[in-house]
Amino acid sequence: MARILIVDDDPAIQLLLKRTLTHQGYEVSVASNGLEGLTMAKELNPALVICDWVMPRMNGIQVCSHIKAIPELSTTFFILLTSKGSVEDRVEGLDAGADDFLCKPIEMFELQARVRSGLRLHQLSSDLQQQKQILETELAEAAEYVCSILPEPLKDSEIAIDVRFIPSSQLGGDCFDFYWLDNEHLVMYLLDVSGHGLRAALPSVSVINLLRSERLIQVDYRKPSDVLRGLNETFQMTQRNDKYFTIWYGVYNKKTRQLVYASAGHPPAILLSSDGFAEGEIRVEFLKTPGFPIGMFPDVDFEENTWKIAKNASLYLFSDGIYELDLPNGGMWGLDEFIEELKQYCQKGDRHLDRIIDRVKEINIKDRFDDDLSLVEVQFN
Repeated sequence: MARILIVDDDPAIQLLLKRTLTHQGYEVSVASNGLEGLTMAKELNPALVICDWVMPRMNGIQVCSHIKAIPELSTTFFILLTSKGSVEDRVEGLDAGADDFLCKPIEMFELQARVRSGLRLHQLSSDLQQQKQILETELAEAAEYVCSILPEPLKDSEIAIDVRFIPSSQLGGDCFDFYWLDNEHLVMYLLDVSGHGLRAALPSVSVINLLRSERLIQVDYRKPSDVLRGLNETFQMTQRNDKYFTIWYGVYNKKTRQLVYASAGHPPAILLSSDGFAEGEIRVEFLKTPGFPIGMFPDVDFEENTWKIAKNASLYLFSDGIYELDLPNGGMWGLDEFIEELKQYCQKGDRHLDRIIDRVKEINIKDRFDDDLSLVEVQFN
């Protein structure tokens, strides 16, 4: 049975509306002023409110604004009862959140029709809100699963790896991993699937499971260009699958201190080192090779490069969500600005990745990030 709240200071109107709607099978409650009506609305959570415009102790516009601001009452259908008929008055009512108007003197058949219509819209709004909550819960669970399969920070005498991952409001396609292939070779990579939602998250999970199990056919996992070739053959775009992804993949040999790497459309890894330079001076190297994103074109050859890692150097892998941020002035914070933040961060003795994340959050003008934010820090001792 639908619950209706009548808010009116006229006892005759109260009696007329309550009797009519009760005979229609509705559960009806009555309040005699705006403040009482707001209190009862919070207690009863009605499906529909019929409220007089002009009342003591809070008028109908104020009651409507307060009710619509309460999340639990946001789908309540609100009808303003008024003798005002000007366009300006109706605009004021609509701006306050009113869903419909009923003019005095009240015509009973019109009242019943507007109530039926309002209750239908309330039910549709409630159903949509419930489905939205279910979807948000499922996306949150998916984000938790993605987080659960990501690796824990690594620390030993020769290398230390720390990570941060913040899922976006829409769930994106970021994923990263690092693990020892054998006693000497450490794999590290970060990928970013195009788009958002489950369709972006599922391919990233598939890639990480495929690489961990080493199930790519005829692939040498110590050779980054070979790995990218194997991924490109496996994850080709089709008419039913329009997803591609960028990736940076590297293999570090702790015995020779050689890092072999290859990338496919991904932002460069940033290597920062100070060994052999003046005090306070930081050298920046952009570790990137040319290559199309994985899945975009078949039969693509990927290049790889090698870099000798100096002592006490730091390597940073990240997705573009960490630096593609809108600024209040309408511009965009970019890669160059992010690298400057990394340099300042590395010049400080006591490092903690949360300092970078906090700085990025300060720059971001929105409550949440539009894209996944991933950051991997590799410190070579």
